[in-house]
Amino acid sequence: MASTLLSHVLFFLLAACATFSMVQAGDPDILSDFIVPGLGTPNITDGNFFTFTGMRAIVNGPTPPSFKATKASLVEFPAVNGQSVSMAVLQYPAGSVNPPHTHPRSAELLFVVEGSLEVGFIDTTNKLYTQTLQLADMFVFPKGLVHFQYNADAKNPAMAISAFGSANAGTVSVPASVFTTGIDDGILAKAFKTDVATIEKIKAGLVPKA
Repeated sequence: MASTLLSHVLFFLLAACATFSMVQAGDPDILSDFIVPGLGTPNITDGNFFTFTGMRAIVNGPTPPSFKATKASLVEFPAVNGQSVSMAVLQYPAGSVNPPHTHPRSAELLFVVEGSLEVGFIDTTNKLYTQTLQLADMFVFPKGLVHFQYNADAKNPAMAISAFGSANAGTVSVPASVFTTGIDDGILAKAFKTDVATIEKIKAGLVPKA
């Protein structure tokens, strides 16, 4: 894991540079150099505030049992507030999927640094665009559109780095938002042209395991 990630530092930097190319369509401009939580005037004495170390655990850590996104966004890294930038490292164990979801406030630029991925998104005319990505390939998911990634390899993990043109791109999971937020079973059954029993079965499958 360490050698794989470190050997692609250059690719990581390229992805970071690509993030800044998306800034023009990002968050509103701020009237100061940066924003410090709870302070009216920046008063930073060193670079710790601007440093995020949350990705270190990935370098020597084990492959997670299911898909995992480690984010460096507004919540995890307050220094990006007002900078129109954030990133995430996405880990895909063999055969795992990042379910259909959207990012309402930003496009996503995905860069494969290990393995391969099946990816796709759906536009507002319901047309599906898919691609098989190999190591070092990049793919852009337009802002707000439903998209997914799938590691079809049954034996080997995959990893990607995602760059966003917003400090808080937001994530809306389609399965979770539809089936775990309390929408009436009868409404869902009519919407999906099925019966309540099928809806209940789907909901039961989405309940987090203890």
